[in-house]
Amino acid sequence: MRQSPRGGADSGTATAGGRLVSIGSVLHQLRAEFPEVTISKIRFLESEGLVEPQRTPSGYRKFSPEDVERLAQVLRMQRDHYLPLRVIKEHLDAAERGEEMALPSVGPQRGPTDAVDDLAEVVVHAAALVGRAEFLAAAEVGEEQLDEWESYGLITPVADGGYDIEAVQVARLIAQLGDFGIEPRHLRAMRASAEREAGLVEQVVAPLRRHRNPQTRAHAEARTKELAGLTVRLHSALVQTALRVRLH
Repeated sequence: MRQSPRGGADSGTATAGGRLVSIGSVLHQLRAEFPEVTISKIRFLESEGLVEPQRTPSGYRKFSPEDVERLAQVLRMQRDHYLPLRVIKEHLDAAERGEEMALPSVGPQRGPTDAVDDLAEVVVHAAALVGRAEFLAAAEVGEEQLDEWESYGLITPVADGGYDIEAVQVARLIAQLGDFGIEPRHLRAMRASAEREAGLVEQVVAPLRRHRNPQTRAHAEARTKELAGLTVRLHSALVQTALRVRLH
């Protein structure tokens, strides 16, 4: 198993007594410093080779104190330096070999959601798409997860195989729901409902979008965003109402 270098004064994440712990225990420890971390994130970092936990005969992951500290180091580098995982892995591997490797300069510190915000700006201003590798990195998911979600129609690449910012956001939400035991097959009804709502919005704005006047077509885009926001708010309110009825 890979052994992580010992951390400095800011390295306080470790398992009690050096014993191996489950992924749930790792999540609990890391959330003290990284509230946004999820089990899906830990699994993704494992799939990218950033950590190599042991496996029990039944296949359960077991993490050592070094594994937990290495995960904390990865998350710190992402948070404080906004480094891609490839660079982080090279840096940590070099440190384990006793080699000096300066962190690259990447400008001002950025938050954990800035990658998605940047993608949103690209899509809004240039209608650009990201490839599969960039999508996996931005959404923090693995190949198998994406294949499964695509098989259920939850994630759909465009004609040339690219993905837009909405797909990244959908992927992250699906992963978070998965942490609660909600599987992709359970989400097909939500996908169907979204398609019906989109069809209703399209029906309303279609006459404006076909208009010859550029200002009218621009108005159609604004109306589309407004209607989409209203449908999301209505959907949320209806879900909350249904839950109150069921739970009381």
